Amino acid sequence: MKKVLGISFGRKMGNTDVMVKTALMECEKAGCQVKFLRGDDLDIKPCTGCISCVVGMTTGRGKGGCPVKDDFHILDEALMECDAVIVGSPTYVLSPTGKFKVVCDRIGPSHDITFRKATYEEGLAAGKSPDQLPDPRSFKKRVGALISVGGAMTKNWLAFMLPTMYEFTMSMGIDVVDMHEYHGAMACEHVLGNDTQMERMRTMGKNIAEALAAETEEERTRWRGEEQGVCPVCHCNMLTVSEDGAHIECPVCGISGEASMQDGKLKVNFSEAQQKRSRLHWDGKLEHSTEIKTQAVGPGQIPDLAERKKAYQGYAEQDW
Repeated sequence: MKKVLGISFGRKMGNTDVMVKTALMECEKAGCQVKFLRGDDLDIKPCTGCISCVVGMTTGRGKGGCPVKDDFHILDEALMECDAVIVGSPTYVLSPTGKFKVVCDRIGPSHDITFRKATYEEGLAAGKSPDQLPDPRSFKKRVGALISVGGAMTKNWLAFMLPTMYEFTMSMGIDVVDMHEYHGAMACEHVLGNDTQMERMRTMGKNIAEALAAETEEERTRWRGEEQGVCPVCHCNMLTVSEDGAHIECPVCGISGEASMQDGKLKVNFSEAQQKRSRLHWDGKLEHSTEIKTQAVGPGQIPDLAERKKAYQGYAEQDW
């Protein structure tokens, strides 16, 4: 039986909670086992930037664990056991909540499948036992869906929502097959009174269930969302212009395309090669992890770093 995890970063029984649960209910109807977590119910502390997770994996001395002691292990285990995840967040100043971003930071490099895969395979080759290595469930093929909820009546006040929400699925290589943005929520007391949005959530649940039931990898990862977006990989509409002005780039995928005007509309063509190296795909993530392994703290070592830091130790700090 396939397992679907729903995670809400909204208030208890608020719009986001109910929308995630509505999608889960459809998954359950399709025969999936479902579980729901509310981010704010968990004590998950911010990442300290100690990078022990990555250093441990890249040096063969660790398996991607985090030294911070809190409730993150609850979320981690739920993610490891699921086959699909549906994540929802309200909009706080154009982007997801602070707790959502804290969770993404904690998932981040520690769950990057390229780091974990290399550590796992090298560890087995070196004769290590599986319990000394990253959880093999890390490599499970998963699908996901994203739900963005905002009270603003103007959609661009949710501008950073869906692009930022990809941070949740990126490291683990979760294939997002659907996403939806509900703006103008302030016009209705509760989403339970908005039949269009409720039906869209039921469709999302069906899309996840159908993806899990797919017999081929192509069908499993097929985009099922109603919003196609400009980028053919992440289906977001956010674009940036390269520094030299020669290319249009997708900031989610980290790929560049060629822009043109067709029938008075901006069109962007992303080549197959560029799409393949999207950071949402294995090649793009491997490109990044290889860069870190080969370049991080290499010839740039500073022999007298401790001495140089002395002038800054406690500078202008006050006991607030």
